[in-house]
Formats: sequence, C-alpha cells, structure tokens
Amino acid sequence: MNITIENIILIGSVLLFISIIVGKPSYRFGIPTLLLFLTIGMLAGSDGIGGIYFDNPEVAQFIGIVSLNFILFSGGLDTKWPSVKPVLKEGIVLSTLGVFLTALGLGYFVYWITDFTLFESLLLGAIVSSTDAAAVFSILRGKNLALKKNLRPTLELESGSNDPMAYVLTIAFLSLVQEPDKGIASILPLFILQMLIGGVSGLLFGKLSKWIINNIKLDFEGLYPALTIALMFITFSATNTVYGNGFLAIYICSVYLGNQNIIHKNTILRMFDGLAWLMQIVLFLTLGLLVFPTQIIPYIGIGLIISLFLIFIARPLAVFISLIPFKMKLRRRFYISWVGLRGAVPIVFATYPLLAGIEKANVIFNIVFFVALSSVLIQGTTISLVAKWLKVGLPESAKKPKLTDEFMEEHPKTILREIKIKKNTEAIGKQIVDLNFPKNAIIAMIERDDNYLMPNGSTILEVNDKLVVLTDKIENIKDVYACLNIDEG
Repeated sequence: MNITIENIILIGSVLLFISIIVGKPSYRFGIPTLLLFLTIGMLAGSDGIGGIYFDNPEVAQFIGIVSLNFILFSGGLDTKWPSVKPVLKEGIVLSTLGVFLTALGLGYFVYWITDFTLFESLLLGAIVSSTDAAAVFSILRGKNLALKKNLRPTLELESGSNDPMAYVLTIAFLSLVQEPDKGIASILPLFILQMLIGGVSGLLFGKLSKWIINNIKLDFEGLYPALTIALMFITFSATNTVYGNGFLAIYICSVYLGNQNIIHKNTILRMFDGLAWLMQIVLFLTLGLLVFPTQIIPYIGIGLIISLFLIFIARPLAVFISLIPFKMKLRRRFYISWVGLRGAVPIVFATYPLLAGIEKANVIFNIVFFVALSSVLIQGTTISLVAKWLKVGLPESAKKPKLTDEFMEEHPKTILREIKIKKNTEAIGKQIVDLNFPKNAIIAMIERDDNYLMPNGSTILEVNDKLVVLTDKIENIKDVYACLNIDEG
C-alpha cells in the first residue's frame, strides 16, 4: 500500500491506536512496549500484513530527530538535580568515555569477524555505542523500578546525556569512511567543538528560556507548553547552526529548566510527558515501517554475534574501565552494564550512512536494526529479574508510593497555615515564581478581597492577601516565612 495524502491520517491514527491498546497489557508479560511499537510498524510494512510501502530514510531521519528532541527534553525536565548531583561524575564519564570505549571495542570486533574496513567497522560501533534514552526512561519508569544507591539516576543521566557523544562519533567515522585519507586525528577538533558549543549553548538557552517563560505573560495557560516547544527547537537548531551538538544543548537546557521555578511548570511537565510518549510511539512505528524484515534475515547470524558481543563483552568492559576511579560495588557495575539498552537512537543514526550513500549502508542499517531489536528483547525483558539476581533492587516494602500532582490535590498535606501579606512586605508586587518558594510546600489558594484565587507561578502578591499554605513538616512553614521575609506570628 502506498501512503497518500488521503489515507495517511487514517493509517497513522489506526497504528497509533493499536500501539496504545496493545501496549497497555504488555508489562503483565514482561514485554517492553517499545518492542511492541516496533513490531507493529514491521507488521504494517511492505513485508508484513499491512503492506504499507515506506522506503524513505530522509523522512525517517527527520521524524527521528524531531522525536529525539521531545524524548530528551522530557527526560531532562524530569531529571532532579539533587538526585543527579551525587552521581554527576559517574554519569558524565559513562556518557563520554564509556560510549567511546564501547564504539572502539565493538568496532574492532566487527573488523575482525567481517569484511568491513576499519572505518566502516568503527562507524557501526559508533552507531550502537550509546544507551537509548527512550528505552531506558520508558522501561525504568514504566516498571517503577526502585534501585539502591543512586543506580536509577546514574542510568537515567547516562542514557539522557550519551546520545550527543554517539552522534559526534557517528558523524566523525562516517566522514572517515567517505574520506579515509583524513586520519582519526582529524575528528578531534569536531568532537571538541561540538561538545563545548553544545554544553555552553544549552546552559545559555536554559537561562534565556526561563526568563522568557516567566516574563512573557501569556493570556492562556495552554500557550506555555507551546512556547516551551518553540524554545526547545530554537535551542536545537541554533546550536547546530553554530556547529554545536544540538542534542546535548536541549538536554542541558531541559535539565536546567526542570530544576527552576517557572510559570505553569506542572502543565509544561505533563504536556511534555505525553508528547514524549507520543514521539516514542511514532518513532518506533516509523522505524518499523522503514525496515524490510526479509532483508534482515541474511544478517541474523552476524547480527546475533555482534549483539551478544556488545551485551556481554564490549559494554561491560567499557563500563568497568570507565568506573575504575569510583568506589562502587561489583554488582552495581554489572547492573549498569546490563541496562545498556539499544533502541530507536541507533536506528536513527543508521540512516546517516544510508543518506550518505556509502557502499555498505544497507548492511550496516540491517545489522544495527537487529542489534537494537535483540537488545530490547534480551535486556529490556530482564531488567527487573537481573536487579533481583544482583540484589540491587529495593524490596517491595521499602518502595515509596509515587505521588502524582492529582493525588496531591485530592489528599492535602497534614499541615495547613494561613499567612497574611502585610504592608511593607518585600513579597508585595512579586510573582510567586520569583519568591524562591520551598519546593516541599505549596500555596493552595489565596484569599483576596473576600474572593478565593487558585494561584500559579505568574500570580502577583498584593497587600492583605491571605495565603493558604500546605506542607508536611513544620520546618517547611519556617522556610515559607523566610522566603516571604515575614516574621512568624
């Protein structure tokens, strides 16, 4: 079936509906939803029962880049600095040195067992060198897996920040395949430039985005997520324009925003959470449509060997070498090695050789697809089981229930305090977002002139306002008085 303007919406919506419905019970059987999305795309393709012909790597790459923007940005917004800070060094080392060592180790193995040239082998190694943020975020958060000793923030930080390194290596080794006379030393300036500009740009755009969101004063709350999407794409494209790494920039920008007080933050977080899931589904469906299963069959043997080497040798070696400077129990190192899921990102990166038209592009794409498929199947289905084997998971009795914003609204905190804003209070005329209000306390409502207001970050405090504050500890009330610069009475 050819995709036309008349049927593209119907086909897309039916595939999306099927993916959501089928994905709902998947975890009962230990099957990652992303694997199901990919399978549905393959079944709908030209080699499957759907018969939809889709063979456009350029469109797939565009959809992949847009989707990765949302997935990385959403992951960054959900990254809490207090939980990441203790493992920042480990995360950065894993997302840079770990990725490089994985690419190098797998690349030389591919060179040894195939007829690929050295640069072609290293290109394949670079494409599958990073753990996939979409796979790790969805599986860890979908299973609500509680892990010991900062393992979860380490894994999420690594998966959210290592795609830029893999992207740089992919582009670098691709250029060496096209021009082998350049030499490996020629990629160093590209790497330094991409990472340096990407990091600085992400931080600057994060600060600029916070200022814009808090000061633009839009009339409708629903426009704030749209504004944030615009800022996200501006960050990515502007960084790429000045030869920086756009993926690194949007991740740093989103981590910064996620840990700041911004107007309508909960609305923005909820919107991006939903969009990230939508983009994951669309991305995996698209990549499933792009692949021709009949073309993968001849590479199953070599693909399985490469995948097993990556899972059991290349990834563990890279992790163990990278973590040598850090004190960490052996079982935790093994678990970090195991949660090295490959997913959509390597498949997206595999479209770059296709568009570049190099000789072995199709072979690389099919091998990468099989590696990603087998990784999600083998590692994704056993994450909880391996956590139990290695004794790195928390027992059920030790897990804290996940409190959503809806739960908080329905079940108020036990301590309630009314605080009146008197004359000469410094908070008068300020927006709530500018007060540095304690994160573990909320202003449930404001009584003003016998009316009750439901405040948000842009609400400006006035004289004689009565703030109804909810929290769970008396110490937090003291922090509220301190931020308002009011004496407790």
